Amino acid sequence: MTDATAADRTEIPDSVFAELTCLFGFGVVRERRFLAEGLMNANWKVETVAGAFALKRVTDVSLDRLVRNLGVLDALAGEGIPVSAPVPTVSGALVAEADGGVWCLFPWAGGSHLRGADLSLSQAASLGMHLGRLHEGLGRACGSGLLPAVPETLISDVATPERADEKSARLSGLIEDKGAGTAFDAAAAAALEQRRVLIGKYADRRPQGEVPGGRYGWTHGDVQYRNLLWDGGELAAILDWDRVGVRPYAEEVARTAQVQFGVDGVFDLDRVSAFVGGYRSVVPLEASALLDGVRRLWWKRMTDFWQLEFHYDRADFSFDELFTADEALLHWWTERLDQVEGAFVVG
Repeated sequence: MTDATAADRTEIPDSVFAELTCLFGFGVVRERRFLAEGLMNANWKVETVAGAFALKRVTDVSLDRLVRNLGVLDALAGEGIPVSAPVPTVSGALVAEADGGVWCLFPWAGGSHLRGADLSLSQAASLGMHLGRLHEGLGRACGSGLLPAVPETLISDVATPERADEKSARLSGLIEDKGAGTAFDAAAAAALEQRRVLIGKYADRRPQGEVPGGRYGWTHGDVQYRNLLWDGGELAAILDWDRVGVRPYAEEVARTAQVQFGVDGVFDLDRVSAFVGGYRSVVPLEASALLDGVRRLWWKRMTDFWQLEFHYDRADFSFDELFTADEALLHWWTERLDQVEGAFVVG
């Protein structure tokens, strides 16, 4: 990993920033401000005499993969896809290495992060269309050699109920051993008990087989409201290109819909349908593939405990609120499994 040990992610030591100023050729810097919206990486707005920029310290992807991913953005921007190509260093590199970490720089993109019902139905459909065009654009980037060839087959791991129970039991033990008796500890322990019941009850509805349905190819990997900027009712920028990878298209459609329109413990199914309809107007993904993708995502959410692993294995509490929100949505989703899947098919 590029940097897993930053003691204070909100600050850049002056000596390090001076080094970055030289590497990127900032010139005179008027202000730098930490942006609290990010979850994994650390971001700052840097205002200089030459303009405003977004500076990112990447903490959760390898250097080689980051350089590969950033290398496609010029081509996507040239096709009119709303992305910002990185600003190179004075030596022409797409990333800079300083203070044991990896940094990249982008022109500042204005706009707002809009979630769920903050998007109109037409904006939800527009987001789906943008995602479809993005998938097509990444496919062309692959064809031109900017990304490696897509493998002939794709395998998607499906957790067994037994493996999920083992993970859950281990975390329950960690709560007893490492928990401080907080309200979050109590809620997490109760959630794990409830999850074991749900896994047993719904195990027969888990995805069958490791081969996902439908088309697959290069995808963004994290299209969701924190990485989208809207300006004047239009999508202005798609941010955060750390997780570009080959996935089923239905997986990214389902995940984007869940993170974008799964708000306050419920799905906004009207906006889900509008979003999926917009996507399918660009990429004619079959209904069977969408059903497969949303079912696989549901089971993944049912059997995954990554936020609790961050909390109890790494003492990183950044995702505690996300666990609470996702847990509420999972229960609502599970009780209405057919209804949610129907919204994707209508779309």
